[in-house]
Amino acid sequence: MKQMLLQQKYPVFHLEIPKEETSCQSVDDVIAALQARIDAEPNVAEIAIFDHFAHTSAFGGDIHPEIVAAKNLVFCFGYKLPDPVMLAVRPRSIGVSDMGNRFVISFLEAPMEIATTRMEAWCKEIADLAPAA
Repeated sequence: MKQMLLQQKYPVFHLEIPKEETSCQSVDDVIAALQARIDAEPNVAEIAIFDHFAHTSAFGGDIHPEIVAAKNLVFCFGYKLPDPVMLAVRPRSIGVSDMGNRFVISFLEAPMEIATTRMEAWCKEIADLAPAA
């Protein structure tokens, strides 16, 4: 997993996984694997799945030519709500893109370290799923 500063201001984690290195073969497979991790966490609630590719395609928006599918899994860690301004950086989202021969999984660093650590672990676990024989 790599960390970068997107557009010189957004701390983003991203991981590229070749399809031959995981049992996941579609964005929906990756989303389902991440949903299982969310379901196993008592303080995390799934909110929605947003099909970013379909949304952008519907109005003829610009999509990178290698992207064949792209969805966001939206969820929230419910550990605490110490300040109303914290709502500006919630909920969390993990983006999953199908680039034909690989997946790109990405998320914005959370202001709460435990959330970032969990999301990083969940993404790395996708890479550890044994490919189909």
